[in-house]
Amino acid sequence: MMWAVWWVWVVAGFALGVVEVLVPGFIFLGFAIGAVITGVLVGIGLLGANVAVLVLVFALASLGAWFALRQMFGAR
Repeated sequence: MMWAVWWVWVVAGFALGVVEVLVPGFIFLGFAIGAVITGVLVGIGLLGANVAVLVLVFALASLGAWFALRQMFGAR
């Protein structure tokens, strides 16, 4: 199961971070932070191999990161 491997999430997060540098605006940064958070949680054993739970945690972490970034940098 590729979804349950922690480093896949972390590498995806860093790849999204690189894409964020290449694309103007803060589009991919929230997703990058969400992927890294999900990878860390899988790595320390708090999440299992259930794909639905992993996607839910990724979505919630990305949304939380997006709101935090919006508070830090403000709306346009």
